[in-house]
Amino acid sequence: MPSKRVVLWRHGQTEWNIVNRFQGHSDIPLNEVGVYQAQRAAVLLAGMKPTAIISSDLGRAQATANELAKLVNLPVHTDVDLRETNGGNWEGKTGKENRADDFANFVRWIDGDDNPAGGIGETRSEVADRAVRAIERALANGGDEQLLIVATHGGTARCVLGRLLALPQSHWGVIGGLSNAAWSILQKNPRGWHLVEHNAGSLPEPIYGEESGAEPNLR
Repeated sequence: MPSKRVVLWRHGQTEWNIVNRFQGHSDIPLNEVGVYQAQRAAVLLAGMKPTAIISSDLGRAQATANELAKLVNLPVHTDVDLRETNGGNWEGKTGKENRADDFANFVRWIDGDDNPAGGIGETRSEVADRAVRAIERALANGGDEQLLIVATHGGTARCVLGRLLALPQSHWGVIGGLSNAAWSILQKNPRGWHLVEHNAGSLPEPIYGEESGAEPNLR
């Protein structure tokens, strides 16, 4: 049967990840560890024989995608719809600072409500809408057999997983986070999408910047 797989690949580590600072649309580059993580993961992903690579237009995701592109000789097609959540007034602040400055709204958002991030940013449903559109556009340009690499962000990946797995939005939070440069794999079958792997690619590591709301923890 035809096989369509989507690999949601989180970007490598940044300095803002380490201190749990909300990145959102802020264009923060990979640090040295992040570059190494992307290079290491790229070798493993190359073995899956991807058919196409798409990426958020933010530098940390593009730099991650480019490490794979160099190995498999595929272009990286950027799409603004794969960006991280627009964090509004929370961007650039740590989880601790956002709790202190905007406790009620921040905790509602962390708990899975569909309120706009940072008061003026995006809701999770808006992020899911745009990111899924980007993936669907890319799949429409391919054939029956596809392995699409999607270089994106932790929050965006979770929204895509929740939407494509048809989970109630209030339950999207049950999906664990992605470590930097780790990935999840979705496969489409006649009944819809199902999860093949989640947070793959490494031994247990800290999940830094868990949507910039929780302190780092081990998966």
